[in-house]
Amino acid sequence: MAHEPTTERGRRSRQRIVDAAAALMDDLGVEGTGIDRILADAGASKSQLYHFFSGKDDLVRAVIAHRFQNVLDEQMPLLTGLDSWSGIRRWLETIIAESASHDFPGCPIGTLASELAGRDEAARADLARCFANWERYLVAGLDSMRRRGGLVPDADPEKLATAVFASLQGGLLLAKTHRSAEPLSVALDAAFTHLRSFQAVPDRSTTP
Repeated sequence: MAHEPTTERGRRSRQRIVDAAAALMDDLGVEGTGIDRILADAGASKSQLYHFFSGKDDLVRAVIAHRFQNVLDEQMPLLTGLDSWSGIRRWLETIIAESASHDFPGCPIGTLASELAGRDEAARADLARCFANWERYLVAGLDSMRRRGGLVPDADPEKLATAVFASLQGGLLLAKTHRSAEPLSVALDAAFTHLRSFQAVPDRSTTP
């Protein structure tokens, strides 16, 4: 039975295991990452692993949570400013720049989803919640813009956010495949253009 650490030493031990698993899964994928290799890289024992995790599947879910928290930590200053066109543009441009600076690694959540969504229901559900929580920042920003009259009344923030994230995920995958920022830039430019097509046009008929 897995236990949450109750001491700082325990939290550090658990985090070392998660960090080692996440790094290996980056290189080898989930399927190619074995428990023994994780423990060797973490400098941990099997008793420690099974104290904190019920098994590899449970550890994979911890890696998902860890990766998603890293995404939020890195993007939070931008995610809270998605209630303007300039804020959205800045967020998208930063994603392109960060992808290029890290040699186009793909999406840390999307890469796990491509491997796990079809074979691990618990992991799939976790990944779906990650995407939903990530998207909600854009949904909230677009909803604020609509309420302020910046978007046409029938604009659907949830559908618009889904379209942007679909472009983001596809663009990150193609950038990783081609080792080039161009596919990601094209995809996100198209997504931004789609968003701007819902911009409200001021009614000048009432202008004196």
